[in-house]
Amino acid sequence: MNQKLAAPTAPLTQPDSPVRSFSVLLSPTPRGARLARLLATEQLRSWGLPLDPAALIVAELASNAATHGRVPGRNFQLLLYVIGGTLRIEVTDTRNDRLPHPQAPTTHTREAGRGLLLVDALADRWGVTRGRPPRKTVWAECATHCK
Repeated sequence: MNQKLAAPTAPLTQPDSPVRSFSVLLSPTPRGARLARLLATEQLRSWGLPLDPAALIVAELASNAATHGRVPGRNFQLLLYVIGGTLRIEVTDTRNDRLPHPQAPTTHTREAGRGLLLVDALADRWGVTRGRPPRKTVWAECATHCK
């Protein structure tokens, strides 16, 4: 994967604005997951987009990549892009043998393990795409005005 950092761009003012994108490689650690949220927040701010719920979606997907998609020595990628009125968030890791699936909470469930339920509730749609081995991408989309 190549690391690309997009320079801050002007805020979006029209649905037909050009495509905006931001991409970065991060270590699959709790620190990398926190940095993903911070960088995403700053990028959204520079584009003039609302931070919620996108920042929370990024936090959940990055945390999952750092926890469940971690392979020592391999980074995960955060990609944000806006096309028209849709923000797409993608997190790609190197564990396509572990596909995510939401788990319904039970009385025996710990506090952890509910991140995809949050993503499902906050995003307009989300999913998983297998990439070239060993990659998978978990993505979520929401309107730029978000919920």
